[in-house]
Amino acid sequence: MTDIYQKLATHLNNLPAGYPATESGVELRILKRLFSRKEAQTALGLTMITEPASGIAKRLGKTENEIAPLLESMSKKGLIFRVSKAENTLYMAAQFIIGIWEYHLNDLDEGLIRDVNEYIPHLMEKNWLANKTKQLRVIPLSRKLTTQMQITAYEDAEEIIKKQAKIVVSSCICRKENQMIGKGCDNPLEVCFAFGTGAYYYEDNGLGRSIDQQEALEILNKGRQAGLVLQPGNAKKTANICMCCGCCCQVLKNLKTLPNPAHVVHSNHFAQVDEEKCIACEECTDFCHVDAISIEQAARIDLDRCIGCGVCIQQCPAQAIIFKQKDSDEKYDPPANTVSTYINIARERGLI
Repeated sequence: MTDIYQKLATHLNNLPAGYPATESGVELRILKRLFSRKEAQTALGLTMITEPASGIAKRLGKTENEIAPLLESMSKKGLIFRVSKAENTLYMAAQFIIGIWEYHLNDLDEGLIRDVNEYIPHLMEKNWLANKTKQLRVIPLSRKLTTQMQITAYEDAEEIIKKQAKIVVSSCICRKENQMIGKGCDNPLEVCFAFGTGAYYYEDNGLGRSIDQQEALEILNKGRQAGLVLQPGNAKKTANICMCCGCCCQVLKNLKTLPNPAHVVHSNHFAQVDEEKCIACEECTDFCHVDAISIEQAARIDLDRCIGCGVCIQQCPAQAIIFKQKDSDEKYDPPANTVSTYINIARERGLI
């Protein structure tokens, strides 16, 4: 008989972002840390479509009275997603990343952190890197860097924020988990934004606090001054913006191990050095999160590594680095919304 945790791992792997198996079984250890057997069994009844407890209960062969309290409890624990509309509460499956892992921001422990750090490189290799469509993309650090070119609203962090009616800011789980095991950095911690439905979930679960647009813009500026990489969700209508560093961010850390990070991120820009202006001060190398810059007679940018974040441009004291836009045939056009993103990923994985 297949163990319930193996069934849950298979179930999560059949969601768009995936949850691939390993030889060590670390993915099962993670699930055993997070789910009771009863919760694991219940999670098998959820899909990526929101529905009331009654529908999930019917699929599981349970009564609504049996299942509703458990679904609510699981959603509060960050094991599944919850949407409240008027007097109705709907539930859906949560993917492991982005989802269950991030929803455990407030109850991390060293054992879970150790297992997840063992597992994520495998997940990145088997799913994230293998899929053409990613869950995140990279946008310019500041609109000031793009004054000589047209930039679309979905690549302008200020414009993204100004369109939001509901914003919640939370701590960066990558920075927090690294700090807990003595490997953290001094970059700002409270810099991750959730918008819309996800923002309500974060607020209701105590994962962040609700802020207005003005405070969000102030936090955005703080992240920029620290030289963090802006990674919103991969959609024109994005549900989040993360502000990331190469020392802690699970995505950037794993990208940095590749010979060609530029080829596996969604970005429409790259940096270029004006060698006559460059003073070879090495400031840019200190701030590059993916090791794309080396110093010879002047700074040299490896275009196979540059992810077009613009951090080096902001930090250059000689203003010797400029932002360039990719040619039209190389430009990336994100899906319209998060649902479309996950449909694309599911199709690429052969799930639909």
